Amino acid sequence: MSDSSATAALPGDTGMVYDFIGIGLGPFNLGLAALSAPISELNGLFLECSARFDWHPGMMLETSTLQVPFLADLVTLADPTSSYSFLNYLKEAGRIYPFYIRENFNPLRAEYNQYCQWVAEQLPNVRFDSFVDKVILDDSTGHYQVRLAGGALVRARRLVVGTGTTPSVPASCAGLPGPVFHNAQYVSHKADLQRMRNITIVGGGQSAAEIYYELLQEADAHDYHLTWVTRSGRFFPLEYAKLTLEMTSPEYTGYFQALPAATRDDLIADQKNLYKGINEDLINDIYDLLYLKSLGGPVNTTLLTNSALTGAEWDGLHYSLRFTQQEQEQDFTLLTEGLVLATGYSAVEPAFLDDLQISRDDRGRLQADADYRIDARTTTGTLPAASALPGAIYVQNAELHTHGLVAPDLGMGAYRNSCIIRDMLGWEYYPVESRIAFQHFGAPAPEHSGAIR
Repeated sequence: MSDSSATAALPGDTGMVYDFIGIGLGPFNLGLAALSAPISELNGLFLECSARFDWHPGMMLETSTLQVPFLADLVTLADPTSSYSFLNYLKEAGRIYPFYIRENFNPLRAEYNQYCQWVAEQLPNVRFDSFVDKVILDDSTGHYQVRLAGGALVRARRLVVGTGTTPSVPASCAGLPGPVFHNAQYVSHKADLQRMRNITIVGGGQSAAEIYYELLQEADAHDYHLTWVTRSGRFFPLEYAKLTLEMTSPEYTGYFQALPAATRDDLIADQKNLYKGINEDLINDIYDLLYLKSLGGPVNTTLLTNSALTGAEWDGLHYSLRFTQQEQEQDFTLLTEGLVLATGYSAVEPAFLDDLQISRDDRGRLQADADYRIDARTTTGTLPAASALPGAIYVQNAELHTHGLVAPDLGMGAYRNSCIIRDMLGWEYYPVESRIAFQHFGAPAPEHSGAIR
């Protein structure tokens, strides 16, 4: 560990060795930056390629809210007394009473983004405009050499990779020309989109629903036909029952990790309604708006389920979209001028890991252990001295296949960061809950089986 005086070193001081470097600054690594800031025994640096913190700016719709309550901020579930809490942000911004009177504990998405920016501006261990292009393991010391674009080099004993996810585009639309765009760019394309005579949204999650609702509200003013297509069997709500929420728990995470890899993969495919669904209130708002508009006659919209996109072409004026109705096994084609791909996000392994030999499963995916580690191995053929063993590498939101649905959950970010901090220190700085659920997820232990009928 570093002594406390090392925390005063400037980020540009390439002669020092940081206890850890966080690469990427989404909400999870920003939470780690906030939680680690008061720990004198840890000297960390966070590098972000963007000029400032800006969380999904293309989806900053005016009325959109988080799908989790404000307690799922960067720090509160680990340290309710932290000065970096959402409530402290509201207090300092002079908005805590309006938030209280509003009686909606799910913050607006734009409000959450402002809160994160407020936290980032206060932290001395964050550096923006810092693109990491390579990480090299120094076999002689076990340290990581982190090279930035432009040639600057910083060193650390450990890494925390939090580069996030990237927009996912269906294979049928890869390289598609014309005005098509992913929902991540919606806000900047909205005005152009509304000048088109017909618009098609592909996707069935929260982002697709938010865009559909906003465009439906304004459809009459712009006179376009609006189509919403999903391959799912229905426009399904995010399941938010309390016993279901217990699946975002240490117990369920441990249960999930212990399952065979094939079983875990099957579960992830079956559990989409637990982390990829639509807020039920929004589904109801959409229906109520459709009903209201239907009073004046047929609504200029089409909603299609069970329809998988299989091909797309652009003729310079329209997209020709080919779909298969999966239950009927029937093909059909839609023509549209505007096309929005609300097709989600996927984890993409950053290129700077290419030169590291890291833990992988039999499908080549990052293999995170219980402490979120994907540790590197030395590149030499000889075993180094213990002092030169590679330091830990941790991942943030790249462990869906090993840890389950808690990986992308904002509400579990503080828990994961508490575990990472505990592993770095070798002792528990923030209390880490081992059991929070009333239910058991696996078969009962033999000593308890007699009590279960």
